[in-house]
Amino acid sequence: MMKSRRSFLKISGACLLGLGVKPVLNAFAQAERMEIAPNPNALRAGRWALVVDITKCRDDCTDCINACNRAHNIPDLGRTKEEVKWIWNESYEHAFPGVEHEFVEERVKHQPFMVLCNHCDNPPCVRVCPVQATWKREDGIVMMDFHRCIGCRCCMAACPYGSRSFNWTDPRPYIPEGRMNPDFPTRTKGVVEKCNFCVERLAKGLQPACVESCSSGVLTFGDLDDPNSEVRKVLGERYSIQRKPELGTRPRVYYIL
Repeated sequence: MMKSRRSFLKISGACLLGLGVKPVLNAFAQAERMEIAPNPNALRAGRWALVVDITKCRDDCTDCINACNRAHNIPDLGRTKEEVKWIWNESYEHAFPGVEHEFVEERVKHQPFMVLCNHCDNPPCVRVCPVQATWKREDGIVMMDFHRCIGCRCCMAACPYGSRSFNWTDPRPYIPEGRMNPDFPTRTKGVVEKCNFCVERLAKGLQPACVESCSSGVLTFGDLDDPNSEVRKVLGERYSIQRKPELGTRPRVYYIL
């Protein structure tokens, strides 16, 4: 998406302002980020990762997207420009720019690719946030603190995957009736949000909602640091690619074509 010069300067100014107050806010961030008593049944990993086997994905299936929307109270605004999305479909051309060519297999060329936050090992979004509203956990999951977010959108400008959404309006009235999940917080106007690898479900010993909803075995979620994990087994047996690896962000979402 192209940004106008005016909007770019506006975002840059907000970032610089934020950097000026960062030392003060860092102290508060360290004090307020309290640990929750661990659940003995919680799923744990050294580095979580997701493998998407596109060869098993059905073109007309949106079960993973629907499950994510229900689990996280994602609104249906009906306006593309203001759309809030944690998981969505992209064409091969847009998901993997620079690697497409005229001889790509027709199946791949026309198949929708499920995309989401890549929970990068080297996340640029974390570095630019002036108030530490986004950070990386020890298990590699890149998190968002909705209460701390000041809506400067520096993280959106820094993310090369377009994986973050901004709430231009109060999203709560647009959550479809009967679909409210009382166990997950709603957000307000002026807050950035994105996929969190379902940390709230991992804490209960459950797989991410998208993985659980997929009946075709497209998604494999597991610990990259465990050589015996299913995700390591799949990656060791099949050739996979990542989105924009040349940028050095080291994404932890892998695609089998």
